[in-house]
Parts: sequence; C-alpha cells; structure tokens
Amino acid sequence: MTEETVSNECSDPTQTLSIELACQLMDRIERYAKENGTDVTGTLIDALDGFLKQSG
Repeated sequence: MTEETVSNECSDPTQTLSIELACQLMDRIERYAKENGTDVTGTLIDALDGFLKQSG
C-alpha cells in the first residue's frame, strides 16, 4: 500500500486500537518478536495483515 493510498483512505495513516489478550498469547507474541528482532506492534501488524490477505 502506498502512502498516497493511505492518505486517501484516512486523514491519519495510523489509528490506535486497544485490546486485551490472554497472557499465554501475549507471551508467544513477545517471544516471537524477540526471536525475529522486531517489536510486539510490528509482529501484530504483520500477523493481522497476513491473515487478512489470506481471507480476503
């Protein structure tokens, strides 16, 4: 997705989402992020994006 596409969809390219996750899932996410040299936010964005591309 290009920056131009994002700017046409939303006035701000990012939005905040707060969710509660089971502690075991959060542990898995944190471990995956650490093992892959990324942060939790990046891991969740990549996972959700991949899931939505497969289902859409």
